[in-house]
Order: sequence, then C-alpha cells, then structure tokens
Amino acid sequence: MARQWILANQDGFEAALEYQQNVRVPLANELGPNEVLVKIHAASLNHRELAIAGPVGINGPITPPIVPACDGAGIVEAVGKSVREFRPGDRVVTHLSPSLAEASGDDAFASVADVPKMLGQGTDGTLRSKGVFSEKALVHAPESLDWLSAATLTCTWLTAWNALFGLKGREAGPGTWVLVQGTGGVSIASLQLAVAAGATVVATTSTQDKADRLKNLGATHTINYRSNPEDWGHKARQLTPEGRGFDFVVDIGGNQTLPQSLAAVRVDGIVTVVGGVGENADAVPLFSVLLNACIVRGFLGGSRSQFKELVRYIDSNRIVPVVDDVVFELSEAKDAYRRLKEKKHFSKIVIRVEHPEK
Repeated sequence: MARQWILANQDGFEAALEYQQNVRVPLANELGPNEVLVKIHAASLNHRELAIAGPVGINGPITPPIVPACDGAGIVEAVGKSVREFRPGDRVVTHLSPSLAEASGDDAFASVADVPKMLGQGTDGTLRSKGVFSEKALVHAPESLDWLSAATLTCTWLTAWNALFGLKGREAGPGTWVLVQGTGGVSIASLQLAVAAGATVVATTSTQDKADRLKNLGATHTINYRSNPEDWGHKARQLTPEGRGFDFVVDIGGNQTLPQSLAAVRVDGIVTVVGGVGENADAVPLFSVLLNACIVRGFLGGSRSQFKELVRYIDSNRIVPVVDDVVFELSEAKDAYRRLKEKKHFSKIVIRVEHPEK
C-alpha cells in the first residue's frame, strides 16, 4: 500500500491537494511490459507545480485526479517483461516527459510537444511513496548523490544543463561569463554547473545574506536588483571584460526580466528563457530583441540523452545540488507548496518521502 497526494481540481493548491493513504499499488505481475514500479525516497517542487494546481493558466487543464510533481528519486522494485534498462534494486530519478524517446540534437526539444503527458500533469507524478512509471520516464541516478539531492534533478538541473551545454560547440567553460538571476532552483543549478565548468558567474539577488551565500557557491560578483531596479542588466554587463557582455544569460523571469537580460548579453551571446516567475505580464518588444544581435532560446527540460550526460557530469565532478534549509515530509506537502509560493526558499524545496531504512 502507498501514500500519495492528488490534485482533485485546479482551484489552487490549498483546495486542490488531497492526501490519501492505503492506496493500492500494482503487483509485479500486473505491470505492463514497459512499466517500472519505483519506491520513491524523495521528491522536490518546481514553480510549475503552483501553475498546474491552478487556476488554469499556460500549463493548461488536467484530468483529475492526478498525482502532482515531476521530480523524484527512488529504487526500482519490479519491472515489466520488456524493460531492458532497469532491474530491481537500481537507483533512479524521474524524467519529465514519459513518452519522449532517446533523443539528442534537435530532438532534444521534442518534450515541448509532450506537455499534456508530462509527469504531474497528464501522467501521475512523484508525490507518492510508490508508483508505476514508463521506462522512458526514468534514468539511472548519480551514484554520488543522496536521495534528497538526486530528487532535484528532473526539471531544474536538466533545464540548467540544457541552458549551458545544450548547444553543441557553444557550451559554457573556461573564459565564458554566465549571468544567473536570483536564488531559485534553476539559477542555483546553473551557478553550480557553470562554476564546475570553469566559467565566471555573476548572480543577481535581493539581499546581502543571499549575496553571501551565492559567493560561497562560487559566484564572482553579485548585483542587487532591488537597489538597481531599472538597470541591473547594464550594471552586470559592466563587470564583464571591457563591458562586452555575457556569453550566457539564464533568464527565469520571462517578460519581467528579459529587457535586463538583453541589456546584459554580448553580441552573439545566448539568452535562455527557462521560466516566467516574474510578475510583469507586458510583452517584450520585438525591436528590443532585434537590437541585441544574440540567440534567444526557449525549451522545457531536455532529452534523456542530455539527462544521462548531466548524471555523468555530476558524478565525475562530485557536484552536490543545493537544497533549501527546510526539508518536508510527504504528509507536509501543502506546507512545502506554501513555502514555494511565498518565495521563502533558497534553491530547491525537497520532500522526504521514504526513509532509506524503511
């Protein structure tokens, strides 16, 4: 039997989330040929969880009840007869798009078309103690990470990896400059990956305490966007050699932050738009993009091939994803959602689902 949360509607997480116990789990002989039964040890939340819980927005409607969240890590308990990549006892992490085939290059962005089937939206997600997943919704977990750290990789870290290493021949590395925004999950993951790659990182933030934490993680400079609300992009640019601008800007605010991102990027640099957590809904004028001769990329997550590259990189570089100071239990998921909505977290909010000894 399992414990799980479901979204019963899209009236907002306070009304939509319902906790269930003693939920029946399929037996090994009941699995489909390509299905995998996983005992989940940890999960984590993304901003998308708030959007999916409603009210209905850009993420679209769901067909309730649905188990929310896409990030998770656990152990394989049983596999279907046609599963070849996994066996019982394997440590795994979830992939956002369960029907996405192995892909690289242009196919890495095929997940965009798979939004209706993504974990926690069209397919049951990770806020449960046990669950059945498609084989294609899993990859092997990094050997070097514990459960809480591994549970952060699915959406946030794969997005950060794609932002910095997704264009072959244009990867972040020594001599490149990277601008990240704030202290949310994607920004911290991008910071950690860029520092490991030898890039110089500048981070924006709102307080001195957060600035100190960012520098402890390897940021060379920080910019307080509240002290410079109208021109922090330009001020950040001035920190780069000869004021040329950034090779990579990882934009998490969408319409609200894009003008500043475009002011910060260098000619032929890359602005990756990976989120829309900003409050300003006004569109960015096309002319602003035209005046900045740069590459603007947008995507959702990445391919399984990219995910496997990320796992190898984490293991070889011994990178440990930063998680929030407060760790929640599965029964406390609503409190975790509240902390996310109130933006009280630093990096990733994680939920302990099953203790390893259980």
